[in-house]
Amino acid sequence: MKRQCIQIPKKKGESARRVLLDFELLDNSLKIGSDETFLYLPLSRELLSHELADFPAEAELAEFDFEPQEKKPTPGDLLGFNPAYELIGDIALLEDESLDSQTAFKIADVLLLAQPNIKTVVKPLTPVIGEFRIREFEVIAGEPRTETIHREYGCRYKVDLSKAYFTPRLSTERSRILSWVKEGDTVVDMFAGVGPYSILFAKSKKPSKVVAIDKNPDAVRYLRENITLNSAKNIEAIEGDAREEAKRFAGTADHVIMNLPHSAHEFLDSAVLLTKPGGIIHYYGMTHEDDLFESSVELIRKAAEKAGRKIEILEEKVVRSYAPHQYNICIEARVI
Repeated sequence: MKRQCIQIPKKKGESARRVLLDFELLDNSLKIGSDETFLYLPLSRELLSHELADFPAEAELAEFDFEPQEKKPTPGDLLGFNPAYELIGDIALLEDESLDSQTAFKIADVLLLAQPNIKTVVKPLTPVIGEFRIREFEVIAGEPRTETIHREYGCRYKVDLSKAYFTPRLSTERSRILSWVKEGDTVVDMFAGVGPYSILFAKSKKPSKVVAIDKNPDAVRYLRENITLNSAKNIEAIEGDAREEAKRFAGTADHVIMNLPHSAHEFLDSAVLLTKPGGIIHYYGMTHEDDLFESSVELIRKAAEKAGRKIEILEEKVVRSYAPHQYNICIEARVI
């Protein structure tokens, strides 16, 4: 099976393998390959260009014909069904809030047994609620904590799940938005959380500046810690209301990120204010399947018209299913 891999001299192989493990990039379904000179470490996905900087200088991207690894029992094999969970760092978050205690404990025991990278299993006690979009959790197995470090696209994000919202399910979406950003751009992340958009942009594309705003003081504390953890440059982390901060940065943004899908529409006037002529608003919303984009586009258009401006829709995308008949969508709108 041909697969992209890291080609590395054998004497440097272990250090490269540890980097892959650290960022959860090693494809454990395939056996590591070798010849007289090199090791070939299979990748679970293609690398972004900046991620090679984390490897020894001798590391190169290559292709290799790998053999499959002997399959280990999965949680589904052991339980007889596939448990629904989200892996954030080394914490498994059970997704079904209605699970009875006996089933939850059974799933947790199997996850800890079958997945050595999982150290804690938690169950949500509440849905995402409140101004800061956080949940309460019960630790049902493993280490008694809700803080972890999640690794994604060569970045590290420290987060306490009970204090700041974070989901790995948007990793592909974050990478998609990254493709819109160019070197020298100014980006305003209106609801930055612990920094998964802002830090990825700063590390990957060398923007002129990233302004990362959030109202949750705990999220901003982790955001600042993550900026240091990732040696990210040109990020200004701000604790405050995006409406007020928009006045300070009016007309400066090439890109405005509005990842607050349940209430981003309430901030559209501020997003338009932030955007320079030709700049792009990346608007996230929650919509019904019968009206995926039209009403959201109209909201953006009205906010632009109020400021004497127009919009050009560049892309409309369904990000993921959120609930029955409800979808998380994103609209790219250029403000003219």
